[in-house]
Amino acid sequence: MSRIGRMPITVPDGVKVDIGGGEIKVKGAKGELGWRYPERVKVTMADKKVIVERIGDEKTSRALHGLSRSLINNMVTGVSAGYTREMELVGVGYRATIKGEQIDFALGYSHPVIFKLPKGITAEVDKKQTKLVISGFDKQLLGQTAANIRSLRPPDAYKGKGVRYAGERIKLKPGKSGTK
Repeated sequence: MSRIGRMPITVPDGVKVDIGGGEIKVKGAKGELGWRYPERVKVTMADKKVIVERIGDEKTSRALHGLSRSLINNMVTGVSAGYTREMELVGVGYRATIKGEQIDFALGYSHPVIFKLPKGITAEVDKKQTKLVISGFDKQLLGQTAANIRSLRPPDAYKGKGVRYAGERIKLKPGKSGTK
């Protein structure tokens, strides 16, 4: 039995969960999410708790048990509390500004880089324009958006300049003079 899969998901107040037809829909203050769960997994609701059980004992059923529980838990947490991801712009002249539903980046190129935010994702920039906080209720979409922003200018291996996640540690290479 999966340790994660057997734990029930507590549904907080203000969150509505609908289960039926092989699909689960979660609606809360931040938004609404839906997901078609696999046929090898059974999802039920009992007194404000969502319970995920597997059908059968095949290897794929065991693998999908914990995955399904984690995805449903992420949906419940997202519509109730939401998720945030912090990013840093490291480098001279690297900055970001928000204009409506898009972010304008100055990343050392000869032109500004414009990134359009997907629906459901919001962004904030600090006063120095070097720290970016993106937030949303869909954890998967938020992570993909953060990865897309990071791919605009990934941190380089020699000076560490670029867009990185907050707290990300970059191992710098020594360069030519440090090879003695």
